[in-house]
Amino acid sequence: MTQKVLCAVDLGQSDKSENVLTEASKLTDLHDAHLSVITVVPDFGMSIVGSFFDKGTLESALQKANDDLHTFVKQTLPKATDIQHIIALGTVYEEVLKSAQTIGADLIVIGASKPDLADKMMGPNAARVARHSDASVYIVR
Repeated sequence: MTQKVLCAVDLGQSDKSENVLTEASKLTDLHDAHLSVITVVPDFGMSIVGSFFDKGTLESALQKANDDLHTFVKQTLPKATDIQHIIALGTVYEEVLKSAQTIGADLIVIGASKPDLADKMMGPNAARVARHSDASVYIVR
């Protein structure tokens, strides 16, 4: 039985993420489960890249992502309560998998668009999450 649902959203694609979050909410209601919503802020990758940004840039980005995630969830699911908001820093698929394990998610809901050539070469986040997750993965197109 599904008790904990983790929904991954991309705040940069709010139209698509709205559908993903709405679907996750339906599944949460169906199973009387708890909903957690995660968004991932990419890190600088290499320390030399980070040296080009002002001190505090990353902290500001994380705070903005947190504020934006709360606003996005409230606008998309205005009647929902008791939703956990997770802001992670790093690579999307790694952070989604890590968070799913940390919270004990039974189900991960993630969006996927039609893959282009780059996705087929590197592997999209949804495919990587589905391939490596211990939890069930529901992919919303």
